[in-house]
Amino acid sequence: MGIVEMISLGVGLAMDASAVSMVDGFNNSNIKLKKSCFIAFLFALFQCLMPLLGYFIAHTILFDIISKFAPYVALIVLGFIGIKMLLEGLKKCDECDCIKKLCFKLLVLQAIATSIDALSVGLVFASYEPFIAVEASIIIGLVTFALSLASIYIGKKFGTIFQNKAQVLGGIILVLIGLFIFLKGVL
Repeated sequence: MGIVEMISLGVGLAMDASAVSMVDGFNNSNIKLKKSCFIAFLFALFQCLMPLLGYFIAHTILFDIISKFAPYVALIVLGFIGIKMLLEGLKKCDECDCIKKLCFKLLVLQAIATSIDALSVGLVFASYEPFIAVEASIIIGLVTFALSLASIYIGKKFGTIFQNKAQVLGGIILVLIGLFIFLKGVL
């Protein structure tokens, strides 16, 4: 696997994380650079670690168990977060809650849910040497960081324009991403 293939794979895998990052920017138009970098780092970390975990799983008996349940986990987590955002957006609640503050627990759930597909890529890496799997995982993480950071700022811009509607739109997007990951994994 060459560098161009690794970067292309990274771009493909980063799309879910980028979309969720954009939603985070929608809902938090006053987000600071430090928090934006942390969010992008968290998404990148999980996108980097999941292929390595998949590589490990492919070499163990856990393969059948994990590969069957991954789409369901993504659907449940993103669906739950998306529906909660949608309902809060419709209520026009101004309370500082986990979604508006982007608390650590929420960010970790988002990072896990959006990196489930990277886990399955790690299963494909099983036929490669360990060094290539590690190199590809690092590149996937770097690409995810860059795209997620850019997406947060795009989301901030549109969140400012759409204001209250951004949270409703963000919730719908998260539910749709969860459904997409689920259907892609089940079909």
